This record gives sequence, C-alpha cells and structure tokens, in this order.
Amino acid sequence: MNLTTEAWVPAVLRDGRPVRLSLCEVFERGHEVQDLAVRPHERIALMRLLICVTQAALDGPADHDEWKSCKPRITPAVVDYLSRWRHAFDFLGSGQRFLQATNLKMPMNGSAADDEVGGKENSKLDLALATANNTTLFDNAGGSERSFPPGNLALMLLTFQCFSPSGRIGVALWNDAPTLGWTSYPKVKSGKSNHAPCVADGMLHALLRGDRLLDSVHRNLMTKWLADRFFGKNAWGRPVWETMPQSPIDALAVANANRTYLGRLVPLTRAIWLADDRRSLMLANGLEYAHYPGWREPSSTIITAKRNGQPERVVLGASVERAAWRVLHALTVKAAGQNTNGGPAALQNVSDEEAFDLWVGGLVADRGKPVDTFESVLHVPAAMLSEPSQAAYEKGVRHAENTEFRVMRAVSVYHRELGDNLDRPEMKNRRQQIRHHAAAQFWTDVESAVPRLLDVAANPGSLGLNAEWHKTAWGRSVWRAALTAYERACPHETPRQIRAYALGLKALAAAPGEQPAVESEKEDDA
Repeated sequence: MNLTTEAWVPAVLRDGRPVRLSLCEVFERGHEVQDLAVRPHERIALMRLLICVTQAALDGPADHDEWKSCKPRITPAVVDYLSRWRHAFDFLGSGQRFLQATNLKMPMNGSAADDEVGGKENSKLDLALATANNTTLFDNAGGSERSFPPGNLALMLLTFQCFSPSGRIGVALWNDAPTLGWTSYPKVKSGKSNHAPCVADGMLHALLRGDRLLDSVHRNLMTKWLADRFFGKNAWGRPVWETMPQSPIDALAVANANRTYLGRLVPLTRAIWLADDRRSLMLANGLEYAHYPGWREPSSTIITAKRNGQPERVVLGASVERAAWRVLHALTVKAAGQNTNGGPAALQNVSDEEAFDLWVGGLVADRGKPVDTFESVLHVPAAMLSEPSQAAYEKGVRHAENTEFRVMRAVSVYHRELGDNLDRPEMKNRRQQIRHHAAAQFWTDVESAVPRLLDVAANPGSLGLNAEWHKTAWGRSVWRAALTAYERACPHETPRQIRAYALGLKALAAAPGEQPAVESEKEDDA
C-alpha cells in the first residue's frame, strides 16, 4: 500500500458524502472536499501531515506576501512532490516505510516489558481501544488479536506518533543500536518513554478553519519568516521521510527530526515495525522531542500562570470540563515568537479586520493514560484580535466563574441548614458529586449566551469604568443560569427545605451590586 495513491484519509465532500481519499486526491479534489471526518486527535495529526507535505512542496512560503499568493500553486506543487517522494510513503512491504523503523529487532532473550505494555498488538496504536492497561468498557473485543485494514492502520500509526502518552515501553534494537529509554543495556529491562509532542503538557490545540479542507491547510501554513521568529535561524528543516533516521544514533537525521519545524510536524516518537499480517507489531521508544519552553508547537497557546508564587509562561492545557470558549481571550492573542504569550502561530495569517473560525481540540491524558478527546469550533469576530476586547472578554468569563463559586457556596449553605454539612472532609465525594451537577447545569446554560459576551467584547467601552456586568445582557444571562442551577440542585418542597432554600438564595445574592433584577427572556432578547 502506498499512501499517496491509495485511499485512506477519511473526509466528507461538499455534498455531504463520506469518502476515503489518497494523499494526492486530497489536493487534486480540493475544490470538492469539505473537511476531514475523523476524531479530534486524528484531525490534529492529519492536519500536521497535510501542512508538512504542502510546506515541503512549496519550500515555503517565504513571507506573508508569498503566503497570500501561494494558494493556487499548492495542488500542482504537492502532486509533483508526492510523485517524487512516492517511495517514502509505502506503508507495508520491504524497504523504507512511512513512519516505521527499519531493521527493528527485539532482544534475543525476549522482553517481558514488551508484553506488559501491549507492544505486540496492532490495537495498541488506537488509544481508544482496549489493549494492555486500557479500559475495556467500550471495547468488547479487547484482549483478542485483531487485523485492521491498511488504511485504518495508517491513520492509527500517524496519530499514535503524534499522541502516544508517556510510560513504560518495550525495548528493542534499531539497526543494532538500543532504543532510547532502555534502562539497563545490554540486559533486558523495561524502557521509559516521554509524551509525544502533541500530548505534552496536556496541550490544547487550535487551528484555523476555512470553507474547504484545502482552505484550512492554506490558512495554517507557517512562513519561513515566522519560523525564524519562533524556532530560530536554520530551523526550517525537512520532513522526516526525506531524511529518515536509520537508528537513534543517526545524529544528523535525528537532529532534523526533532529540532526543526518540518521535521517535528510528523514525529517519530516511537520505533515501530508492523507485521505484514497487520495483526502484530514491534514497539519501542523512538526519538526524544523537547517540550515547551524548549520548543513551541505551532498550534499551541502560551499563557502566564503562577508557579510557586512566581509568574511563568506555560502551555495552555486542554480540559474536558472547561469549554474552549472560556479561554478564547488567550487563544486570539497573536504570538510574536517563542517567548511571547499568544495563540496558534497561524493567527499571523489573519487580518485584524476579518472574522474567522477557530477549531479547538485535543486529547486529555492522566499521566500515561488517555482520558478523553474533545473539539469545538468557535466563530471569532474580528474585534477579538484587539487587546481591549480580549481584556473585556476575559473579565466576562471571570464574572461567570465568580458566579459559579457563589452557586457552590449557596448549595453548601442549603445542605448545612438541612444538617448535611458538605464541607466536612468525609463528605468529599458527595460534595463533589452535588457540586458537579450544579456546575454542569450552570455552564450549559451560560454557554448558550456566549454571543452576548462577544457583543460586550466588541464594544468594551459599554462596560464603563466599574465593569457593571449586571447591566449587560451577558450579566443577566449569567445570573439566570445561576438561579436555575441553584434551584435544580436544591429541592424546596417541605418547610425545612424551603427555609434552607431561602438561606441559600440569600447567600447566592450576597455580593453587593451584582444581583440584577431578574428579567424575562422576552425582555432580555428585546
């Protein structure tokens, strides 16, 4: 199978039909391909591949002016490039394989650690399937030997190289050199591995989205000028398949793979060799990839947070509980380089006068175990690229977060009055459960009112000097959501419950100047 000519990329056409396309077809049929049809972490991995192929084919763009004019050249340049490098995209068979380590051998006396991490089953490449210590809750075929179609395996391999979490891993010899993490060479013991680049620091990824897939690829291209600002001179590099490392000690090829922009877009985090029967594999640690601040991924966002009481720049992490709109003020800051706060590098391609769509998603992992994936698409007005609007938006989010705290406080007062003191240490689990339901209700209702917060951000002067949120449509929506969440969390039918409910409601409205008059939806919408 060759990935340039055989169908494996799941996509949807503009008429809604699902298809699978080869790499060449993704570009040749660019006018009719609407989008990818994949899970969030697979989208990130595929977009990195498509961007890498495009930038290698163009050998650029050099600067913003060239970026604006290069879109018509993408398809012919990529088709020609894939024709010249077709051999590097073979997926099975002898010779160089796509993202696989040739001449990979397990130690002669075997490795127990390899079995412990599920290294011999191809299902290991899909982080959602039950293999080794992954849960079997949603995968009844877990533990059985499975064969996957080559196209599915190709997507699994690409995604695994981008998102493989850290942990114990099997050990192997790659062209007679021990793979990284081998703790006691030449004795056979378990290896250790670090996070792949796309899951490091719990990273939240953001990508610009265009009207069609080819538009999305174009909008996320990084210019050589900007790459110099982010990664330093001579860090443009070449895709890993153009100068494939032959072992962990192949110094020049390894440096290209993990210290350059194009080299890192499609990483070689694990040393893998797939069996021809598509049922098993050899798996060991691959190359080491520096994480922030050693390297800034183009789709990441950098913020300032306090660590040990001191401000420090960190990667904005993904969360399955905090919706992406709550950090939109950080995502829309245009980053100037490696050591500045800001959202994805591709924001430099957006003019300050145009609205745009931002795809946001990621994979959340707890240490070495994947927890969940999530994604959302945010329609961002042009005003959000300005600092005053970002500041107003951030204050609006904080207003909602402070209101959530007041709801939690009111719920505690209610239960305390009923003799059910949730603040006691032994009530931790019950407290978390009750508060989780109330918070989920609150944020679900608040999210539907985000356009009202964007209206405030578009005209930050309307807030006034004292930021009187209760006078805005956003503030009234947040207050209504707080009342609804409190009411549903605190039954008030019996006399005791009614008394407790009244005391909790008083606590909810305790902050002076923040309790607005409760207006009807009809009045507010008017």
